[in-house]
Amino acid sequence: MSARHQEGLAHLLYGMDFGGGFVALTGEVGTGKTTLCHCLLQQLPENIDVALILNSKLNVLELVATICDELGIDYDKSQQSLKNLIDLLNQYLLTAHANGRRTVLLIDEAQNLSMDVLEQIRLLTNLETSKTKLLRIILVGQPELKDLLKRQDLRQLNQRITARYHLQPLSLQETRAYIRHRLIVSNGQPDIFKETAIRKIYKLSSGIPRLINILCDRALLGAYSTNATLVTPAIVKAAAREVLVATVDNKPSYLSLFFSLFFLGCLIAGIYFLNEKPKVNQQAIVNLPATKVVQPITPKPEDKKPLPIEKAVVTPLVKAQSFNEWISNPQFSLDAALINALKAWGKKMPENNKVDCHSVEATGLKCVFGKANWKDMLALNRPVILEFSLADKDKHHALLAGLGQNQSLIHFLDKVTFPVADVLKYWDGYYLLLESPSMPDANLIPIHQASDKVLWLRYVLNSFDGQSTLVEKPRFYDDELAEHVKHFQRQYQLTEDGKVGAKTMDQLKNLARQLEFSHLEITD
Repeated sequence: MSARHQEGLAHLLYGMDFGGGFVALTGEVGTGKTTLCHCLLQQLPENIDVALILNSKLNVLELVATICDELGIDYDKSQQSLKNLIDLLNQYLLTAHANGRRTVLLIDEAQNLSMDVLEQIRLLTNLETSKTKLLRIILVGQPELKDLLKRQDLRQLNQRITARYHLQPLSLQETRAYIRHRLIVSNGQPDIFKETAIRKIYKLSSGIPRLINILCDRALLGAYSTNATLVTPAIVKAAAREVLVATVDNKPSYLSLFFSLFFLGCLIAGIYFLNEKPKVNQQAIVNLPATKVVQPITPKPEDKKPLPIEKAVVTPLVKAQSFNEWISNPQFSLDAALINALKAWGKKMPENNKVDCHSVEATGLKCVFGKANWKDMLALNRPVILEFSLADKDKHHALLAGLGQNQSLIHFLDKVTFPVADVLKYWDGYYLLLESPSMPDANLIPIHQASDKVLWLRYVLNSFDGQSTLVEKPRFYDDELAEHVKHFQRQYQLTEDGKVGAKTMDQLKNLARQLEFSHLEITD
């Protein structure tokens, strides 16, 4: 995401986490508002329920009924009334609040909401306890939404908006980075667009991502059809004439206007020969074929060979016929992937060789499940277990171990390497990550109590002496862990009481700061 999109997402997350009232996100058509909403839904905390409304052309009754449908609230559809629906919604919100859950209403294309519906949405924020609002509301819409909220008869709703953000188009620098990023992700050449072509794209698209996508897609097709190795401004201009007709062809040209006025002035002055002045040659523009079917370029056999590995790498590169055939092996189970992940962390295997997330906690680590895109995986820069969905609907798992320098290749354990594009065909976005617990703020960890602090304590002690004993309750400070603490205290000449006091905690934190987690290996 660009800095603008990150800031917009931060405003949406703020609306999820704090206070009540409204959050308003506006932006021009094609700037990525809906994409930002879907990005938000991928990062929701587990205790948040969302009612997502994409069709804003609803009346008041349909709106409340849609909210109930999104939240799974049962009601009699044959005899529904606004009062009954709101009563059911209020009861649901009170129950969710009592159970520690939060509820968010997210409305896209909010500029289409009628006055009656907006008033009803405002009234929904009156569903509250004595201390907090029960419903948080996020309005996402085009710039017309800003003008709508300025109306005098909507001032009550406008005053309840606690956070506002207007999503701006991309700058020239962001447009350049965006085009290069998408080319890299698709295993393409990041420099196939000339700098002058990128500037032309930015000028024609005004930095709107949707228009950038359309222009670049058509320009690549134009470059292919003319056997060009680089996308030039002329190709971009030709592409714009085909896909942005209303924007390019119908836009008034100041140059044409100048010549017209000049011609008219000359005509009035009686200079007849200027009528024969050559007009601007418009035939030099390359017209792209509209109906030609483009066949994909089949890479040469040598292009499919994995990149060479330097002699310093101990494990040789292993060839595989295809990623689908490789990952279809039944040995790629979640248990096997967890074993490999523990090895990447340098952790000893449990004594009974039984590996699951419970036994992982015995080492002091914890399992983190999630769903993300490929960019997020690269940002983690950590060995991570990826889940793959195959044709037989089985789920197979493999540990991502490293990348090629240009990120076009991905390799798993034992240096088995595949193109990123082949891997992403079967990855459904789900992952499992082993990570260390965060360092506690307190200076004490009470004995005979359970908490994440105890898991952190096991992580540091196991890293200190390499022990890994399977315990029934890894988050519980038991007597065996107290003996482990005594051993640590003995090494640092501390009072051997098995308790984590201030001095023991200081030594543990100093040791924790020296621990490093493993990163993805980058190969040539």
